[in-house]
Amino acid sequence: MTVTYRVKNGIYVNMTNRCPCACTFCIRQNGVGVYGSDSLWLEREPTVKEICMSIDRWNPDQFRELVFCGYGEPTERLDDLLEVARYVKSRYSLPIRINTNGLSDLINGRETAPELRGLIDTVSVSLNATDAQTYERLCRPKFGVRSFQAMLDFTKSCVPFVPNVVMTVVDVVTTKEEQARARQIAEELGAVLRVRAYEG
Repeated sequence: MTVTYRVKNGIYVNMTNRCPCACTFCIRQNGVGVYGSDSLWLEREPTVKEICMSIDRWNPDQFRELVFCGYGEPTERLDDLLEVARYVKSRYSLPIRINTNGLSDLINGRETAPELRGLIDTVSVSLNATDAQTYERLCRPKFGVRSFQAMLDFTKSCVPFVPNVVMTVVDVVTTKEEQARARQIAEELGAVLRVRAYEG
């Protein structure tokens, strides 16, 4: 069972396969793993202790960052994620990033950004569309059309609590015009935009 895996200079944490979205472009539709990893489909969700032990095996201080990102939405296990982040911060000088769809508040039923303070250095939110209808068509969130605004609200709410707030769009599902509008949206929320190359 692959709990952690390496991508370039990062340790990636695969905590869950649960996700409230079924994005049309999701890389997990293309195979069992990414970047040469073993299968990221979990037999069961690892415990916090198992996650911490798996991180320790990498000699983390030799890496550039630790990233919560696997074959699922990390904030589906937000409380456990924050417990792991506390453990990492107590032992290593390693920046921590969450790659997320930005639906944490809907998933957890509360405003979650304040809980990231002092534990998470970067939040990267998947924007991927510039209006609610397109977002719903591309990402197919179980929460429906309100998901787009919830994702924007979460991004904005992270800005006071997280040093780096990033929004991303995937190049294959956005035009240059949409990318320009996405950049404007991100800047209005206090975030920066990154255009991601599709990993197919």
